[in-house]
Amino acid sequence: MQIILHNVGKRFNRDWIFRHVHLNFEPSKRYAIIGTNGSGKSTLLQILAGAIQPIEGTISWMKNDLAADAIDITAIAAPYLELIEELNALELLDFHRKFKTLNGSNEQILTSVGLANAAEKMIVNYSSGMKQRLKLALVFFSNAPVLLFDEPFTNLDRDGIAIFQQLMDKLPSEKTVIISSNVEEEYAGCTELIRIADYK
Repeated sequence: MQIILHNVGKRFNRDWIFRHVHLNFEPSKRYAIIGTNGSGKSTLLQILAGAIQPIEGTISWMKNDLAADAIDITAIAAPYLELIEELNALELLDFHRKFKTLNGSNEQILTSVGLANAAEKMIVNYSSGMKQRLKLALVFFSNAPVLLFDEPFTNLDRDGIAIFQQLMDKLPSEKTVIISSNVEEEYAGCTELIRIADYK
């Protein structure tokens, strides 16, 4: 698995967020995209997920040395991504499985993030922290080789943060992890740091 960015740039209106980004994301490594608020961290992460396109340059997703689609090799959790709140957690996991393979049963997944007792509760009635735990579960238990997290501690209490850290520690070594954050605790354990300020 590789994600290769060549001379990638993104702007909104006339303002360049970043330019001339040359990066190669490789298997089994943990990356942190760091920078100040509004610097473009989330934008770069969304480009890696294939959710938005760069204005200039190219991005390639590779699997087994063959071109792949971003949706097949990435899974993303982010504060701005919404859950289907008209479903309960079990229904959401079943729906998600139509598009992504999840490892483990629904019960195992929900138990791992402390939501077993809320499995049949409508997501609209979840607290913001419970919704964040569910978003994280969809990524951690995805079979995608690249896991993307944008500010993963958003809305989490200390117990939620501990769950995130435990799940991170249990990830298979071959997974690639990319975390966008300006909080050092969120990306502890990431050995590759990408500073958005280097591409201004």
